[in-house]
Formats: sequence, structure tokens, C-alpha cells
Amino acid sequence: MSYFFIMEKQNNLPSRNYLMSILWDIQKKRRFISRDAITKIAQEFGMSRMELEGVITFYHFFHRTDCGKNTIYLNNSIISKHAGMDKIKTAFEKTIGIQTGKVTDDKMFGLFETACIGLSDQEPACLINFQPFTNLTPNKVKEIISQIKNGKKPSEICDTPKSIIQYTPKSDKIVFFKPYTPYSSLSFLKKYNPKEIIDLVIESKLAGRGGAFFPTGLKWQFCRLNKSDQKYIICNADEGEPGTFKDRVLIEEHPELLIDGMLFAAYAVGATIGAIYLRAEYRYLRPKLEKLLSKYRKDRKLGKQINAKTPFDFDIYIHLGAGAYVCGEETAMISSMEGKRGEPSTKEFFPVEKGFNNKPTIVNNVETLCAIPRIFEMGVNKWLTLGTHMTPGTKLISVSGDCKKPGIYEIEWGMKIKNFLTLIEAQDPNYILFNGFSGECLSTHDFDREISGENLLAEHIKFNINDPMEYRYKMSAVGIRSGGSFMVFNKKRDLMSILKNVSDFFVAESCGICVPCRTGNFLLNKKINKIILGHAEKKDLQDIKEWSHIIKTTSRCGLGKMSSNLLIDTIHKFPDVFEKKFSENTDFNKAFNLENAVAEYDKIINEITSDYE
Repeated sequence: MSYFFIMEKQNNLPSRNYLMSILWDIQKKRRFISRDAITKIAQEFGMSRMELEGVITFYHFFHRTDCGKNTIYLNNSIISKHAGMDKIKTAFEKTIGIQTGKVTDDKMFGLFETACIGLSDQEPACLINFQPFTNLTPNKVKEIISQIKNGKKPSEICDTPKSIIQYTPKSDKIVFFKPYTPYSSLSFLKKYNPKEIIDLVIESKLAGRGGAFFPTGLKWQFCRLNKSDQKYIICNADEGEPGTFKDRVLIEEHPELLIDGMLFAAYAVGATIGAIYLRAEYRYLRPKLEKLLSKYRKDRKLGKQINAKTPFDFDIYIHLGAGAYVCGEETAMISSMEGKRGEPSTKEFFPVEKGFNNKPTIVNNVETLCAIPRIFEMGVNKWLTLGTHMTPGTKLISVSGDCKKPGIYEIEWGMKIKNFLTLIEAQDPNYILFNGFSGECLSTHDFDREISGENLLAEHIKFNINDPMEYRYKMSAVGIRSGGSFMVFNKKRDLMSILKNVSDFFVAESCGICVPCRTGNFLLNKKINKIILGHAEKKDLQDIKEWSHIIKTTSRCGLGKMSSNLLIDTIHKFPDVFEKKFSENTDFNKAFNLENAVAEYDKIINEITSDYE
């Protein structure tokens, strides 16, 4: 059912829109994509083997060799490491008898590391055949493996991730986490025409919650004004920013809001097909979404002639990602959906002009779409009384790290950092990664700042939408962030190990299409290694600043532009940490001096030369 409306033929060949679905089917059945399978698929789609291999190897979760009947993925992000991931890794290795990155001889188990799996509030955690296991201990690991060896399937013994909602505002100010009657907000589609819907969304000042913070209503208006025989709505559920899990909780708690939000968007812009791009790490959420979509179709809320002031056609399918952080960027996501490598475009055209299948396309984040029904339900005027002037409403924050109350917080925009730290019961906070690895590093000097468009987000949302060049730069600079993670680290944590983990992540996740990001992040990683070893000099910091500027200003997408943010922030905000690592404070340079080393050699050469004079 998922792909019933995109399996059209193009030039007598199958549409590549469902290439990844086929690859997933083979991966799940055979546990790897063989050379023979690649040959057959390439022939079927009219592709070269090399091109198809380029697509397959782009994604972390597609394997070219058997990855084991029970494939285990351990989260290697810094939050997981601080929660005890290394002990869990050792327990898995001892229990199944292999090292990480290997598969047992009988192909029963495969053990691999991966990036954040969206369970930072319940670490240590892992995925086994993409089923979640949370709050792991060495003993729990032994029990899990024992049950699997005795015939249990991971799906039969996995955990259901808890929706740990730690805080919401007063009852009259809650936006997301309050009861919702399915379909209730859809009555507004009977009351307003598409233009009126867009006008109200513009009036609400709702900004995108995926990290770019571009005005949602204006994006819809741009798409509506572009005439086309086909338009698409894409929900970005590829929540890959380390430390972020708010979209997971929204899908777990209120998936109806998401679908209703997509219906509002489709009605407003004239789209007939919608897609939920669901990250592979959330594959366990897919059955719930599929069941709900079937119910919507049965109740005639999806399909043909949906009841509205102007009846419309619209249906939704689910596209499963395959493990690529960069696909959180909208143009990379669209490329992925089209059966290509998930590489960002140069933004010659924006998706609202030419997006999926070269047609006008809206890409909105889960939180953004879930906010739409709530705004109509409570009324725009009420919505505007919440939060701040620039950013009205509430914001979902994913909290993890050194605090007593990790989980999801729904706060009004405008709360001060220091008050938020009290709310989450932070333990001796020193470093805070705000908005994930591509966000900002906050120090104690930032604790009086507020979480709002007027303060922490001002750089990203204060731009002139009528200036195409400024709009294009800002959108490309922040288009990959997930907007809403809050990772706390106390004074006992080693800042350099945090930066190393962040840098390793960006080296691994770069799509590699542009040199500044591919090579620049690799070189920055080497500089961090040099600092950690105590071999660095002050000149290395200057190199880091210069290289970071080049990466930020010349990379084609948000991954490169934002990848060195935390490193540069920490150099400015924590200079004492770097001072302690400089080589002049160690014996490194004293152990070897080039001039002294060659002095004797020069003396001998001079003596030999003088003998011939």
C-alpha cells in the first residue's frame, strides 16, 4: 500500500522513487545486498552497477556482506558513552564472542556501532534488527542474547521506549502534550479556503521547527503560487541530530497531529501526495503509522474527495531512510526519496519551486506539522499570547546528559537558560550543547540568555525573506539542524573528548560531495587529535579558525556550514582548556629540536666540504 501511487514507469523503466524500498526488502530478507542482486536491480532500473553501488554504499544500514541474522547497532554518541556505552559494548562482545564491526561465524549475530539512535534520555541503548532496547546493563545484555539464542525474536523481547515528558506549561498554555480528538481540527478545512488557511498560518508567525526556522506560512504561500499539475508534502521525520528525540515522542504520543498537519498543508498548497520520510532508527514506529494511515483512509480522511470547503485528493505513504544524517537537509532528503545518493543540491531551485520529482514540494518537520492543528484548535490569537513576540507558542526540548530529569520539555519560548537548568535539575553544568552537534556550545556566561528568536536563535531567523541571496545563504546554513536538543555536561567531563566525538561524527556523516566539508572536517579532526595528545601550539588554533571559516563559507549545505560551530565556540568560551593542552606546557617540543638535531650534521658537511676546497 505504501508505494501504490509512485510505481509509475518512466521510459519503460520502473520509477526510482521506490528503489530504496526494494533495497530494504532485499536487506531485510537476505541481510545484505549481493553482487547478483545489484546486477539485477541495476538492469531493472536502467542504471550502471557503479551508480547503484554508489547509492547503496552511501547509506549506513545497507550492507554488502552478511550483517547477521540479529544485527546489533550500538549508539556511539557522547551521551551514550557517558552513560556507560563502553561497558555495554564489552558485554555484547564477550557474550556473543566477536569484536565490534564483526559477524559471528554462524551468521547469528552482527555487532556494529552507529550514530545517535534517538534514545538519549534512555541510554545506554541499542537497536537489534531495528527494535529498541533501552537502559542497558551488562546483565541485561546477557539476558537479551540468551533469549535470542533460545529462539526469541528481538521484536518479542524489545523495550517500548518511554515517552518521558518531564514538563509542560500550565494547562491553558500547553500546545502539544494534551488530549487530542482525531480529526477534530479538520473541521477548519470546511470553514476556510486554502488561501485563508495560509493567511492564518502566516499570522501565527509559526517558524519551521526543524532548525532553519523559516516562516511556515510563507513557505506554503511560495509553493501555492507555483503552478504545477502535481505537488508534494514531505514530513521530515529524519531526526538525526545527536541528542534529539522530540519527534520520536510526538509520533509515539500524537501521530494524528502529524497526519492532520500534513492534510492542512496539502489543502493549502494544492498537493495530492504526501510522504513521511522516517529515519531507519525509528523503523519500529512504522507499523503504528501504517495502521493509523489505514484508519484515515477507511474513514475517508485520506484518499479521493476529502471533505473541505473545496474538496481535495490527498494520500500519504512512508519512505524509510537508511542511515544518513545529511538526509535531514531537505534537498538531500528529496534526492534520497528519488533513489539517489542523499547529496544536497546547490539550491539553484528551492523545493517549493522544483522539489520531489522536479515538482513544487513542501518539506516540514514533525514538530512544525504537529503545531498546525493545535494553532487552529486554540485560535491564532491565543497562540500569539504564548512565548515571545518573535517566536510565539511553545517549544519542545530534548534533554539529556548530566541532569536528574532527562526527557522532553514543552516550554514557552522566552525561558531563561538558568531557569531551564533548574527545571531539569542539572548537575554542576559547565558545557551545554544547544541544538545538537551543529548548534551552539553554551557556558556559564550564557545562563542569563533566553531561549527565543530574540536571543539564542536570532542569528538564524533574523533575515530578510525578500532578499533571495540572504534567504538562500541562511536556509543552506541551518537547513540540517533539528532545533531542540539540550545536552548537559558537568565540570568533570573532558571537553576535548566531547569535541572529538562531535568531530568524528561529522567526518563520518559528510556526504563527501564538496571538498571543504570532506577534507576540512578531516583536517579539523586531526587538529583535535594533536591537541588531545598535547602536541599542539597556538598556531594550531589559528589554523582551526581559518579552516573553519573556509568550511563554513564554501560548503554547499548545513552539515559543512555548521560542523565547526562547537569547536569555534569552545575556543572562544573555554580558552583555559586549550591553554593546558598547548605544547609549550608539555615536554613535547623540548624532546626534539630540529635546529639542534641538524647542527652536528651541518658541522660534518662543512668539514667535508672544506677538505675539497
